[in-house]
Amino acid sequence: MEKVAVYPGTFDPIHNGHTDLIQRASRLFDRVIVAVAASAGKNPCFSLGERVGLASDVLKKFDNVVVESFEGLLVHFAARRRAHIVVRGLRAVSDFEYELQLANMNHKMFEELETLFLPADEAFGYVSSTLVREIAMMNGDPRPFVDPLVANAFDGKLAALGGRRPG
Repeated sequence: MEKVAVYPGTFDPIHNGHTDLIQRASRLFDRVIVAVAASAGKNPCFSLGERVGLASDVLKKFDNVVVESFEGLLVHFAARRRAHIVVRGLRAVSDFEYELQLANMNHKMFEELETLFLPADEAFGYVSSTLVREIAMMNGDPRPFVDPLVANAFDGKLAALGGRRPG
């Protein structure tokens, strides 16, 4: 039986911490589905299509990783994809309480679904999509935290908004 894991998130944007966790998960499972949540209520910087496209481009180097969008409950998505593992990253102890609640709720709704917590590499423990967005939107340089493709996407978005120009 193929071991399929889901790594869910909004990925607005995908950053180096995400990529590190996905690479590590790709060594543990036959297939990893990066599930990009629609999350319209979070008012994302990048559209769902842009987030899926950026994640797909950044992660294309991993043969057993696919990127898909989803709406609704993660447990329904996981069941449709025959995934029985949810991968979640933990940056700090403060992440654990919330993530444990989610894991327990998901398991209650879909008993075959288990959650695997992977600690963030210490090099990325402070990186979050929220902080990366704030840096980029305030004309800071997000390049130390994201793939060059993502940094270029920020440049394009900011140029369209009349902000920082590429180069």
